[in-house]
Amino acid sequence: MLSVNLKERNSKVWRNWSGLVRGLPRSIVYPGSIEEVVGIVKECAAEGRKLRVVGSGHSFTRLVQTDDVLVSLDQLQGVIAIDSEKGIAEVWGGTKLDRLGKELHDYGVAQENLGDINAQSIAGAISTGTHGTGERLGSLATQVVGLTVVTAAGEILECSAQQDEELFRAMQVSLGMFGIIVKVKLRVVPSYALRYTSSKMPFSQCLEQLDLFKKENRHFEFFWFPYTDIAQVKLTNKTDEVPGTPSRWSYWKVMLLENALFWLLSECCRFIPRLCKPISRLSATSVPDVQEVGHSHLIFATPRLVRFNEMEYSVPADRMRTVLEEIRDAVDRNQFAVHFPIECRYVQGDDIWLSPANGRDSGYIAVHMYSGMEYADYFAKVEEICRRNGGRPHWGKMHTMRAEQLRTIYPKWDEVLRLRQELDPSGVFLNPYLTEILSEQAH
Repeated sequence: MLSVNLKERNSKVWRNWSGLVRGLPRSIVYPGSIEEVVGIVKECAAEGRKLRVVGSGHSFTRLVQTDDVLVSLDQLQGVIAIDSEKGIAEVWGGTKLDRLGKELHDYGVAQENLGDINAQSIAGAISTGTHGTGERLGSLATQVVGLTVVTAAGEILECSAQQDEELFRAMQVSLGMFGIIVKVKLRVVPSYALRYTSSKMPFSQCLEQLDLFKKENRHFEFFWFPYTDIAQVKLTNKTDEVPGTPSRWSYWKVMLLENALFWLLSECCRFIPRLCKPISRLSATSVPDVQEVGHSHLIFATPRLVRFNEMEYSVPADRMRTVLEEIRDAVDRNQFAVHFPIECRYVQGDDIWLSPANGRDSGYIAVHMYSGMEYADYFAKVEEICRRNGGRPHWGKMHTMRAEQLRTIYPKWDEVLRLRQELDPSGVFLNPYLTEILSEQAH
């Protein structure tokens, strides 16, 4: 029996995490079971209504924006079962990564890799291609071994590499357009500890040692501060050391220095954009030397309380240095008002249809702009450079690519459109943004 009411009018404006994307859904519903999800989908299909699923709102595009039905899976959270022998965890699709890490740890297992934000739901994270870093590690979607999906017809389908492989490869990074992911089976490993180090070095030296850093470390990422020759280099590796209890000072240092102080400096940049250059230089010289040992799910995550908008592109891994040198030259030449560092990571190639790392090892380059500051010219220039070097956009981050360009960089693009049409001919799971992305093929 359906206990959620699609007739009740919603009056609450929905906003994404950065506040840039807003919408007024006609209905916001919170199903508490798969049966309720099926009921919502069937009712929407019968009445010709549209439906989008939201996780934590951490996408910077209009991916889930709707004026019709917004479905949250917040009531479908938690670990369902663990098969320690096979190394598989079955979890609810709405489970937030923060909760998932803690619950898996209680069972003595962990995900092999994570990104640096743990606020997203697992279904949302895999559907947009969320990733961490490590040249021998894929995105979160590559950890998925099975999915339970509710289709536009209200059917419950199971898919995996062995069962309905075509649907599985499409669903791993799906943008929410093939169906609703209600359950996820993840490949997990025994719990492990990580040693994390952070230090600063000349950016030019960092670029010269990219191959060395990524080969010699399980996880390698770095941040370049515009208008400087300074990079923050982060190296993370497995360790047999026993994780210590984080000190209260280290917690407050992160919250006060890396969040509260940076927010204050960002506000200064928002009101006086010419301060961006000196503040970027100040931030660069303030990069701390840090060494920390902790359980993997805690080391990966970084609190992000300062709101920003973001664009991220995947480029062939061997183009990372070239692209960054072009971006550095463009920033110096155009004098963009930017003080956020540029984040750079590596991801192993995969065979997922809509993965930005499809068919190639990739370097990911992310640019950020403080919420409320002008980003268009800066993002456009970086996007132009990335696209010229074979770039593909991160689906949860801002970009301007549309079907005619996307078809040229995704070998399975036409299969994606065909399968979407087969599974959802009336477009129950589409919104205006997806219709733009899919162009004339969408209905």
